[in-house]
Amino acid sequence: MEAKSESPFRERPALDDEMAVELLTTGELEVLGRMPWSSNMTFLVDVRCPDAPIVQGVYKPVQGERPLWDFPAGLHKREIAAFELSRELDWNLIPPTVMRDGPLGEGSVQLYVPTDYDEHYSTLREESVHHQWFQRLCAFDFIINSTDRKGGHILLGDDGRLYAIDNGLSFHCEFKLRTVIWEWAGDLLPADLAGDVARLLNDGLPADVANLLTLLERDALMTRASVLVNEGCFPTDPSGRRHPWPLV
Repeated sequence: MEAKSESPFRERPALDDEMAVELLTTGELEVLGRMPWSSNMTFLVDVRCPDAPIVQGVYKPVQGERPLWDFPAGLHKREIAAFELSRELDWNLIPPTVMRDGPLGEGSVQLYVPTDYDEHYSTLREESVHHQWFQRLCAFDFIINSTDRKGGHILLGDDGRLYAIDNGLSFHCEFKLRTVIWEWAGDLLPADLAGDVARLLNDGLPADVANLLTLLERDALMTRASVLVNEGCFPTDPSGRRHPWPLV
């Protein structure tokens, strides 16, 4: 009888986002294998630092990207910009993500989220405990102009937190929003979310985000943020076509 192969996935040690960023940035990467269902080359890695627990990351090297007609190379920068913007807004939507060199060159490394892959947006959206988080993500995806917010890009981690992954197809200067989250279309934006976005408009984009985007992309981002605050409601889709495919 053939022996059952051991899973490469580890339990994640308890650590906050700042510690995760430090370990992902400075640790030695060991590639364990390719992640399934990814259109670009995406690898599970062990991240090893002296005197620290091993953590796992998802490594997306630039050289593993398929060329796209509507996005330039360097999607890893958009992954990192999404994390940094979420952190700036204090919305905590994205797993810690850093840019660094690796075994296959420069790319992004995102903290791996142990999860049950049978759970996704369609299985979680009815639970009211998650609604505030989903509303933040709905507003966030409008601001970053997410073109590919599939239901399967929302994970319920083993730590009980929700996470939004696969943010590379974002921040385009042309409006391309495609998402599965339309439950709150036209509803008033909660005051706390509006206040967070207004603070961003007042303070300006932090350098950790601005330096990863072009001038046109930065201007378009701030324009979308301004529209969200001035309209005071969640985005609507009169066309009914702003959905990704497949939905999950």
